[in-house]
Amino acid sequence: MVNTPPPEKHLDEQHHQPQSSIASIDFYTPLRLSIDGTPRAAATGPSPTNQPIIPEGPIPPPPSSRSPPPPFPEAHHAITISNNGSFLGSHNHPSPPPLRPPPGGGGGKKGGGGDNGINVIDDCAVEEIHEVCHPPHVSLWDKLRGRLNEIFFPEDPFHVFRKRNQSPATKFVEAVQYVFPIIGWLRTYDFDVFRSDLIAGLTIASLAIPQGISYAKLANLPPIIGLYSSFVPPMIYAVLGSSRHLGIGPVSVASLIIGSELSQSVSPETQTELYVSLAFTTTLFAGLLQTGLGIFRLGFIIDFLSKATLTGFMAGAAVIVILQQLKGLFGITHFTKQMQIIPVLKSVIHEEKEWTWQTVVICLSFLALLLVARQVSAKKPKLFWVSALAPLTSVIISTLVVFILKSKLQKVATIGKLPEGVNPSSLHKLYFHGPYLSVAIKTGILAGVLSLTEGIAVGRTCASMNNYQIDGNKEMIAIGAMNVCGCLCSCYVVSGGFARSAVNYNAGAKTAFSNVVMALAILITLLFLMPLFYYTPNAVLAAIITSAVIGFIDVKAAYNLWKLDKLDFLISMCSFFGVLFISVPIGLAIAVGISLLKIILNVSRPFTSELGNIPGTRIYRNLSCYNNARRVPAFLILTIESPIYFANSMYLQERIIRWIREEEQRIQETGDAILKCVILDITGTKWVVLWIFVAVTNIDSSGIEMLYQLKRTMDRSLLHLVLVNPVAIVMERLQNSKFLATFDARGLYLTIGEAVSDVSSSWRN
Repeated sequence: MVNTPPPEKHLDEQHHQPQSSIASIDFYTPLRLSIDGTPRAAATGPSPTNQPIIPEGPIPPPPSSRSPPPPFPEAHHAITISNNGSFLGSHNHPSPPPLRPPPGGGGGKKGGGGDNGINVIDDCAVEEIHEVCHPPHVSLWDKLRGRLNEIFFPEDPFHVFRKRNQSPATKFVEAVQYVFPIIGWLRTYDFDVFRSDLIAGLTIASLAIPQGISYAKLANLPPIIGLYSSFVPPMIYAVLGSSRHLGIGPVSVASLIIGSELSQSVSPETQTELYVSLAFTTTLFAGLLQTGLGIFRLGFIIDFLSKATLTGFMAGAAVIVILQQLKGLFGITHFTKQMQIIPVLKSVIHEEKEWTWQTVVICLSFLALLLVARQVSAKKPKLFWVSALAPLTSVIISTLVVFILKSKLQKVATIGKLPEGVNPSSLHKLYFHGPYLSVAIKTGILAGVLSLTEGIAVGRTCASMNNYQIDGNKEMIAIGAMNVCGCLCSCYVVSGGFARSAVNYNAGAKTAFSNVVMALAILITLLFLMPLFYYTPNAVLAAIITSAVIGFIDVKAAYNLWKLDKLDFLISMCSFFGVLFISVPIGLAIAVGISLLKIILNVSRPFTSELGNIPGTRIYRNLSCYNNARRVPAFLILTIESPIYFANSMYLQERIIRWIREEEQRIQETGDAILKCVILDITGTKWVVLWIFVAVTNIDSSGIEMLYQLKRTMDRSLLHLVLVNPVAIVMERLQNSKFLATFDARGLYLTIGEAVSDVSSSWRN
């Protein structure tokens, strides 16, 4: 459906309007060649024989020749375009419209009343056409240096060293502070900040103790290793980390991966020492990977784990974790080693004889308590301490219940005796030779990437809520360093957890010293409180884990993905079901593969659209989005929203030619409407302007070759190709390739409005 513009006033009335600058251009109806090379007559009516008119003689010259139009027909059409580039209207009259001089005795614009039927009325100065400037020369070394800086140092971490009037001593202090952020906040530390960190540290310690024990059980490791992992790594992060609110300790995703991947090769029950050695070795490789990514500034690699991928993966991992807690819920001792939903459910049903109702009651009761506390804190953030203290409270109450009723609850499994003392050295336990080394490396890479993604995502969220920034690559170094050091001190993979960081933030932490307070609380627990956990039931640990991961099943986020982007929703679902029914690494790999496929599709099939003018303005917008946007007769204005690379150059050439073909068909099918005739007359007498509004950020040699071929195709079809506002890198490459030499004086413009005004005014000549 073509939007017909409102009827335009006659020119001799219109030129009296103040502040108008109008070019009235008449077009006639000889034939031209269509984009596919077939002759086509103007659609002013059928020929006497109802056959297409075939031209005699040579094909008309290309646009650059600017050949004059044929003699006047008995009737012709005209369009009116103001000098600012906006389309004003069209009209149909039997003869060239009369022209009267504007008020004050001035004549029309020079050359405005010739025999070619072009009339111009000008009440104000014609708008200046700005030149598209060529970019300044930049040496190859400067280009390479600038590009590498943008790739590896996008946040410009060295800006602090470029301040004026800095002494060498000041620069040295800044350099040390950059490596060790603790120096920065210690210089301004005071009692008020210490009090806030003390309260926050004790609060997260109450959560870290039960979570550390629970997550170690999830990783099929001795519970004491979970407490070890909550002592040494937080101390290291306080020195190297830049986040003020990140709570360090074991996380559910890394624990799940270690438990699922290592247990497939080594039994944690019968080969406990080997299993623990592989867990420490996995932590070493995870830390080395994280540190390497930070040192070599390769943090952008983890950005390939999109939000859609992580949404589905975290939900699938949460379901897997919850399914593993069915062992603690029912008190099953012989449980499957597989992680997928079907084997787990079969194992639960098959081991029905091992179910104990006392364990079920304990687990469900404390699970309900934890979920209620979670809801209270969610609705009233000031009561954050309710959900923070709920896990430790559950451990204390359940331990007392089992201790008091131990004669009646003999079937309830408990943690048992835990060793006292600080972390022992585990250097001698690292596994570097043997058939399971590849398993440790693979598990370390997977656990390292996912825990790193979680930690940085949480850190950036907390930083944005408090108006400060963290350096992602420095965070990678800090997280990697604490894992490398942790593997030497009987710790397994740790990171910044969602729940622990949220509690730390809500408790009012001001600096990373809250992690030190938490670590000291864990130290006191390791030295003096270990015997108190002897009667802690495994069922309450299952309840703590379930309540912690149930929030990862984000149905609302999945629904938003469905509304925003169906392909993102598909990626999320592939990740979710892949983790649930196949395996954790394969499910993640499927989601990442589809995400990369999406990137390839977006690059190889970029979005193109036709633009129209918003009446009375110089604004051009997508015709399919703006109902009031109108096509400018004789102009096909296209936009390309992508770099032009080898992957999409042929597609763009075919798609642009298709745009032209569809425009020609649309003109033929519009019937007898005035706008149709105007467009057909325009395409018959002058040349149709194909105009690419180049919204591209880059172009390569294949893209330039595509433009060469497109230009030749346009010339053969008497179409005028115009480029608008190319960016500096595109302009430089077009200039170096000599492509711009193929254009005439009206082939390159700064804005769409200037191009419409200048090209349309040139047609009167």
